[in-house]
Amino acid sequence: MGSLDGQRAAITGGASGIGRATARAMATEGATVAVLDVDEAGAKEVAAEIGGHAYTVDVTDFAGVEAALIDASRAMNGLTLLFNNAGVGNIAPLHEYELDEWARIVAVNLTGVFHGFKAGVPLIQSSGGGAIVSTSSISGTRPSAGEAPYSAAKAAVAAITANAALEYGPDIRVNAVAPGMIRTQLTEPLLAGLPHLSDRYIADTPVGRIGEPEDVADLVVFLCSDRARFITGQNIVVDGGMTLHGAGVDGVLADVQRMLGNT
Repeated sequence: MGSLDGQRAAITGGASGIGRATARAMATEGATVAVLDVDEAGAKEVAAEIGGHAYTVDVTDFAGVEAALIDASRAMNGLTLLFNNAGVGNIAPLHEYELDEWARIVAVNLTGVFHGFKAGVPLIQSSGGGAIVSTSSISGTRPSAGEAPYSAAKAAVAAITANAALEYGPDIRVNAVAPGMIRTQLTEPLLAGLPHLSDRYIADTPVGRIGEPEDVADLVVFLCSDRARFITGQNIVVDGGMTLHGAGVDGVLADVQRMLGNT
């Protein structure tokens, strides 16, 4: 028996990285999974791999999120788990962010999570309850220069998690995971563009390595399972101990500015 036998889950940003790893882990533990992502091909690929359902969805579009979750709930005979995971980021000095870029980052990372709650909570309630997990970040607890819209949005995700835990208990447990440096599609350009960072992150992380998507996925599965039955309203850091030394991307803005100055 798996820890999620009989559960019916939806994952935003499920086509790659942490979302993909979580979809696989949930399916392995017995859940039926709907994969939501702007990447249509990626969502279909992951869904086919795990015997799930695929939806092409932009989380900033509430009507699209709602329609996808309603259809997924019908297809899976209910919805009991939701993982609000879709996210984007960038690096720039605060006053240099273009208005559209600020709006984009906040819309995906914060409003997209709100859309998941707004569309998903009624479906989970009508299915008898369950659990919701959202992806925040260590950037929301220990911000670095250059990531103001991202860190602000992720800090707000932790706050929304606490609000929702108060509002929807005891039927729905609500938690957030705050990843550190994880090798994903989001972080790969940073690690590839500034190769020295990998050595620094490894040196600054007590467990001695950069995180993998599965490190976060396993925590999400735990929080969605009955093993976490007395845990709600928490923002749980999963960073290998990196933030014991400081913020996650300290100095990266200066590195990027130097690199751009040399091009």
